[in-house]
Amino acid sequence: MKWLGRLALLCVVAALSAGGVVSVQLLRSMPKLDGQASLKGLNGPVQVTRDASDVTHITAGSAVDAWRAMGFVHAQERGWQLEFNRRLMRGELSEILGAATLDTDKLMRTLGIISMARQQLKGLSPATQAALQAYSDGIQDAWQSGQVRPSPEFKLLGTQAGGQSGQAWSPEDSVGWALMMALDLGGNWGQEFARLSASQVLSNEQLWQLLPAYPGEKPATAVDLPALYARLGVYAPAASKAAQARPQDSALAQWSADWVRDMGILEGKGSNNWVVPGSRTVSGKPLLANDPHLALSSPAIWYFAHLKAPAGELPGGQKHPALDVIGATLPGLPFVVLGRTPGVAWGFTNTGPDVQDLYLEQLDATQPDKYRTPEGWAAFESRSETIRVKGQADVSLQVRSTRHGPVISDVQPQYRGLIDDKRYAISLRWSALTPDNKTVDAGMQANWAQTVPQLQQAFADHHAPMQSVVMADTQGAVAFQAVGKLPTRAASNDIRGVAPSPGWLAPYDWTGWLPTAQNPAVDGAQIEQKGWHATANQNILPPGYAHFIGGDWTTPERFQRIEQLLAASPKHSRESLQAIQNDVLSLGAKALLPTVLSAKPQHPLGAQALNVLAAFDGRMSRDSAAALIFNVWADELTRALLVPQLGAGRFQALYGKRHFRAAVEGILSRNDAFWCGPQACATQVSTALDRALTRIAASQGSQMTQWRWGAWHPAISGHKPFGKVPYLNAVFDVRTESAGDLFTVNVGQYWANDKQEPFANRHAASLRAVYDLSPSGQSQFIYQTGQSGHVFSPRSRDMSQAWAQGTYRALQFEPGRWTHQLVLNP
Repeated sequence: MKWLGRLALLCVVAALSAGGVVSVQLLRSMPKLDGQASLKGLNGPVQVTRDASDVTHITAGSAVDAWRAMGFVHAQERGWQLEFNRRLMRGELSEILGAATLDTDKLMRTLGIISMARQQLKGLSPATQAALQAYSDGIQDAWQSGQVRPSPEFKLLGTQAGGQSGQAWSPEDSVGWALMMALDLGGNWGQEFARLSASQVLSNEQLWQLLPAYPGEKPATAVDLPALYARLGVYAPAASKAAQARPQDSALAQWSADWVRDMGILEGKGSNNWVVPGSRTVSGKPLLANDPHLALSSPAIWYFAHLKAPAGELPGGQKHPALDVIGATLPGLPFVVLGRTPGVAWGFTNTGPDVQDLYLEQLDATQPDKYRTPEGWAAFESRSETIRVKGQADVSLQVRSTRHGPVISDVQPQYRGLIDDKRYAISLRWSALTPDNKTVDAGMQANWAQTVPQLQQAFADHHAPMQSVVMADTQGAVAFQAVGKLPTRAASNDIRGVAPSPGWLAPYDWTGWLPTAQNPAVDGAQIEQKGWHATANQNILPPGYAHFIGGDWTTPERFQRIEQLLAASPKHSRESLQAIQNDVLSLGAKALLPTVLSAKPQHPLGAQALNVLAAFDGRMSRDSAAALIFNVWADELTRALLVPQLGAGRFQALYGKRHFRAAVEGILSRNDAFWCGPQACATQVSTALDRALTRIAASQGSQMTQWRWGAWHPAISGHKPFGKVPYLNAVFDVRTESAGDLFTVNVGQYWANDKQEPFANRHAASLRAVYDLSPSGQSQFIYQTGQSGHVFSPRSRDMSQAWAQGTYRALQFEPGRWTHQLVLNP
């Protein structure tokens, strides 16, 4: 792709210099925001207006017309995003990107996202099916009518919406995209792989030191995992080749390989939300805050819209109240996913339960097409998939499945050389891959709700990913509930799903589903008594909770800081909640600060660095030299402690999306000779600081007063795929300096194993919103790019500086004025 990037950039430059002709072409590919347009299938005119915050307001004569118009608008604004995501979930990227993305296509074909989406679509209510059909028709007609024209991505890659079929979107794609969100947020199979990989070179005690249990808890299993896997002969004979990263010949191929490798890792995929009842607010009515932490992308994952239509009746006979909902939509779905109605607001964080289990499938030595089950040997289910690849012949993929699910060891390269594939394969059981998944039904029903009880009823059908939902309504009710479907495991299941289990032993099978009434919840009276309820991906289970639902929770630093700030004021306002969302004090840094201050560096800048760190209060601000020194030192120390025991290849494969900070803290607190080695921990602390100072000075110079965390910590909203193409990424990505670190409320997660920009902010608040439920209150929001998905539109990045600086835009049902007015006619 490097040559493509250079060629494309030259084409863009040449085109821009051509002047008039190109200007006309660019203008024609921009969305039409004013005047008149037509949309087939409408029953009446639809108003599509945009306010001063650039929120799109759709006012229609019926809910079906509103959803159809939402499809039209998404096609206008996010046409390439829809096309890329359609190809991603269908495993069709290589048709336009070449062999670089074959790993991704193979994984998606193996998971069978679209085939499962077809099954789930049939089980949705007639009303939801009608909504998805109207939405898809809106997208399709926008393209077929010529009213939406291809953005530069289509031109550069020589493709069209819908590819060869011309089907730009379908209802099954909407269900598939809901599954893709569950795949992104609902997984822990990557953590199970990490335990399998590390168990090859560590003892059981050392394994749990590397991947410790949640603070205050014991490991979820007492099984000696390394001994179990050694006894079963799981590992490949060529142990030296295990878990080695494969070199990639392009940045795009590296992205694909990393995406496949890191699938099923929850670390960093978090969020914050909290609700404050009226008794603790200035207005006397509830306030609700939410900032979901997702991978930053350009365009953003969200699109803000307001859908409005009168009460009516939907196909299937469902009568509905007036539709009036505003907030964040996901291009690919017609509903508001996060937001509010005039009566009620809600916000999500990821719960992070264990809804994915890996199984060791023992192979028949004499019949390799069979695997062992509790009843004896059984044949794999098998199907053939053909993947079109640009520039070369089609690739045939044989997909195998067991009674548990798809065999992922066939398509995730990290298993090659790790497990003995002559004896074992590894399959995946995942709660979302069931035909009765009605998450999309729940999403539609939530858009009608006006009270907390109605919202709770709507979310009863939510299946995956499990979300921790705070809710508040204008009547003053507040609540918390974890919504989603949880598997149950037998008491005899001693591994409890935290690592790959023997698939031929029945005790390791799931036994059923936990009744949704037993999901974790907190009622309004409990919230009133405390004064708030907050979640930040920490362990949400109340004391004495009867069910095991997982153990891979996010460490509680963000949650603890939110609690500190909520407790600090007797009354809260919208502004105080926004200040909490933008807080950059890192409790993770404060925990290790005494350790780095004990260092005895030999570097010429060492004494000055210690003085800077001594004055450091843990705030990860953009202009902070101390924040830069601390984070680079923590990275150097982590590498020094873990690489000798794991090996460089295995460490590189496991690091980045995992930060191992809890492991480092434990090692230092124990003064652990195994991990610190002959140098001893104190020496490791000091030499890590020396290396950090050398590393920073080589880039930012020797004048420490000029060192800045923000210079190495830009928030990069990466374009797909051109964010991985040299030269083009400078045009298509959105970059802005940012604050925060891995543990701040205003999170700024970096992937320290990235070879180009290891401290760049890759995972952060994908949006921030505060909902004011008082009669005169104003809700507000912001996210990191802009509403438009067209790279040459100023609306594609006009929120980025406000997002970085912690300011917001108004989110209003009835704004004072319109900046654009479009009428869609039948």
